[in-house]
Amino acid sequence: MSRSAALLLVALSGAALLMPAEAAQWKWREANGRIVYSDRPPPVSIPDKAILQRPRGMTSQPVPPSPTGPSLVPGTPAVIGMPVGAAASAAAGAASAPAGTDPALEAKRRQELQAQQAASAAAASKLAAARTENCSRARGQLKVLDDGVRIARTNEKGEREILDDKARAAEQARLRAVVAADCAPAAR
Repeated sequence: MSRSAALLLVALSGAALLMPAEAAQWKWREANGRIVYSDRPPPVSIPDKAILQRPRGMTSQPVPPSPTGPSLVPGTPAVIGMPVGAAASAAAGAASAPAGTDPALEAKRRQELQAQQAASAAAASKLAAARTENCSRARGQLKVLDDGVRIARTNEKGEREILDDKARAAEQARLRAVVAADCAPAAR
């Protein structure tokens, strides 16, 4: 088999595998604004205008989910390869859990939410510490400027220059703005 024929065979088989997955995609926006992608139709509570994408050939309102869990119609994934008793017990087990919730998925979502909250709390704490440090530095520099002490700076040429009254007033205004921004209580 030539190399080009092998590549053609791989490309065609890949396209054949992707077609069924692409053909059965639903996309809708929930009431809270979250966009959901699924291979199953949305619940009946989702209005028709909130459905953003349907599988080809689907134009009507989606079918409501079964209140007892997976259906026991032959040919469905819940029944294929299972004995009749096992399919019935699987349906009974699914009926005991609330429809549409997976305990492992919910636990993972809670962990992600807690991790996000911890990260945002750490970031807020870090920001508060930086604001406190900026506040204390600005207050110290402002006190030195207000005391009238001569201050020398190094310019871009590396030479020392003494601040004149105009530069001192500009620096005092800048430091007062920093004190007002960083020393004020944080807005919540």
